[in-house]
Parts: sequence; structure tokens; C-alpha cells
Amino acid sequence: MATTTAYVKTATTPAGVATITFYHPNHNSLPSGLLAELIAAFEVLSTDNAVKVIVLQSAEHNTFCAGASFDELTAIIDFDTSLHFFNGFGGVINAMRQCSKIIIGRVHGKAVGGGVGLAAATDYCMASKFASVRLSELAVGFGPFVIGPAVERKVGLAAFSQMALNPSEWQTAAWAKEKGLFQESFETVEQLDAYLAHFTEKLCGYAPEALTALKKIFWQGTEHWDTLLPERAAISGRLALSDFTKKAIADFKKGA
Repeated sequence: MATTTAYVKTATTPAGVATITFYHPNHNSLPSGLLAELIAAFEVLSTDNAVKVIVLQSAEHNTFCAGASFDELTAIIDFDTSLHFFNGFGGVINAMRQCSKIIIGRVHGKAVGGGVGLAAATDYCMASKFASVRLSELAVGFGPFVIGPAVERKVGLAAFSQMALNPSEWQTAAWAKEKGLFQESFETVEQLDAYLAHFTEKLCGYAPEALTALKKIFWQGTEHWDTLLPERAAISGRLALSDFTKKAIADFKKGA
């Protein structure tokens, strides 16, 4: 039976594969509480010597992640609260960047906004063909400012611009693989899971020190994100308080 309670859960296999699973009844969207739990999960697993690799996934739903929680966003009326909300996304990206373990993304369904940011912040991302992606932020009055550095790092400025300026347009999983957001794309979720199990088993057999060293190399040049992402969060935080955004989100929720 489906639960109506949002959660972040972690589980680690004897082989050292730690899985972080997040869930929200509204299309796996991310309110600030879940973002804080994700940050904590990455921080704990980063220092756990029993963990060799981390898998990030969402609970089964047609949507991998719908991004920011519009319910929470519409209730925000002051800048400090808005800044805190968007800093949550920056905090997750930085926690993933700073984590000492290789993070594998499992994207089984559609990813919107912050969900695309999560996929981009993994070190290796696998998806099913159902994992279409879209950056919807501009349509509701702000933009993909906080997640932008992570997305642009993976797909390049041209593809990031294409997504950012076409907020209503879905891009296919094949497009996302071509651009480098996904490293693998499978016809079915079953094939995705089979390869994920094979891939993580292989990773667990490699030297942990070598994996950690590779992780540092992968993220070279992003050290300034500790200040960049809060600066980007301030842009979103300010714009999200506008009358345009309030009306756009209200209209979206009416039609949802």
C-alpha cells in the first residue's frame, strides 16, 4: 500500500553498496525537510568505512523527481525563508560534490527542475528511456540558477541554455545521454536495475582509495561552489517572491 509520508531512507549491503531512497507523495518533489535529510544522508555515508559506493534513487513512481515543492514555495512570504528553501538544493549538490564516495544515479522516470540537478550532481547516472528531463523554472518566474552549475558541468552551456530557455519542452532520455547527463539509458527499468547491480558490484571490487582520488579529480574546479550556489540561491529566492511567480505557480497547481 502506498504511503503518504515523505521520507529519506538509507540501506547498505554487505558488499558496501549504500542506497539512498527518497520519496514524496507529490511526484517525489523536494520540500526543505527532505533536502535537509538528503544532505545528512550523504554526509553520514561519506565517512562510513563500510560504504564503497552510493546509489541515489527515488521510490517507485512515474516521476523520478518533480523538483521543488510548490506547496512549500507558495507559502513563503519573506526573503530569508525563500533563501533557506533554495539553499537546500545548493546544500544537496554541495554534499554530493564533497562526498568521498562515488555516487551513482538511478533515474527511472521523468526529472524536472531540481530533479535534473540531482541527476547532474551524481558521478555516473543511469536512466530508463522513460526518464525525460525538463527545466521548468523560467515558466514560473525564476530560473535554474542553483542547479545550473551542476547541469552545465555535465551537458555544456549550449544544452543547458536549450533546457533553461525552453521550460515547457521535454527532452528525451536519449537526448540526455547524448549530452552527457546520463551515461547509460535502458529500454526498461528492469534492464536499468540489472545493469546497476552489475556496475556497483564491479565498483565495490576496486580500491577505495583509487575511487576517492577519482572523485576528487572529477570535481576539480568546483571548489568555489561553496559560495557560488548560495549566491545563485539568493537570485532564485528573490525572484520566487514576485507576483509573477505566485500567480504562475497558483495557475500551475490549478491545472495539475
